Amino acid sequence: MSAADTYEVFAIRYATRQGQRRDHFLGGDPHNAVMQMDYFVWLIRNAQRTVVVDTGFNAAMAAKRQRELLRSPSEGLALMGVDSRTVQDVVITHMHYDHVGTFDEFPQARFHLQDAEMQYATGRHMCNGFMNHAYEVEEVIGMVRLVYKDRVTFHRGEETLAPGISLHHIGGHTDGLQAVRVKTARGWVVLASDASHYYEHMGNKRFFSIAFNVGDMLDGYRTLERLADSPDHIIPGHDPLVMQYYPAASPELEGIAVRLDVSPRR
Repeated sequence: MSAADTYEVFAIRYATRQGQRRDHFLGGDPHNAVMQMDYFVWLIRNAQRTVVVDTGFNAAMAAKRQRELLRSPSEGLALMGVDSRTVQDVVITHMHYDHVGTFDEFPQARFHLQDAEMQYATGRHMCNGFMNHAYEVEEVIGMVRLVYKDRVTFHRGEETLAPGISLHHIGGHTDGLQAVRVKTARGWVVLASDASHYYEHMGNKRFFSIAFNVGDMLDGYRTLERLADSPDHIIPGHDPLVMQYYPAASPELEGIAVRLDVSPRR
């Protein structure tokens, strides 16, 4: 295994909220209980390159959407020794507000996006409130502006971003959602993002309440399983258990950032 195509991978927790189970499952849930949702950005790095996956949201959006912002995504990255102003590559898994919101804090970055996501976020389905409510129009417009500045690379389906890093169109939650597969010392890890918000979604073949295509969501679970070396190599997009299962990046970052390139503690 070459060091040039093997990476460390981290989940950086930047926000949280106390949601309800009934809101996190398509069709609701019979259990009337709190179900915490955490918000992450992800960092992939080795000696040759640094890749950030998603850019989260800022304080203004946290106030608008009534989320608890723990730190800005750029502050979380800074704790890992990464300056957002110098990052060269950012993967946007999809353009929901909590995954693309601080793109402006990455002035040197090239953004990697699926064709289908831009088409979806600017197309006919955005005329429907159910489909558009997780998007912020100014953020979508901001990404369109970056297209005209030649700072967006579009991908279609499965493509290699760099040795040991590949992008995979999943769809389902949004039409253009993509997951990221990364080679690590423990094998192929897959950052599922919102292809599975929680371990429980994929484990029980249930679905998050925001769904463009349920069939694609189900197929997406199969794709994640195919790409990862085991179910323990699949990292859901919003599950607080990620912070429990994986060790802190350092003692000082307990509760803030965890390593995903090592085996979980469950």
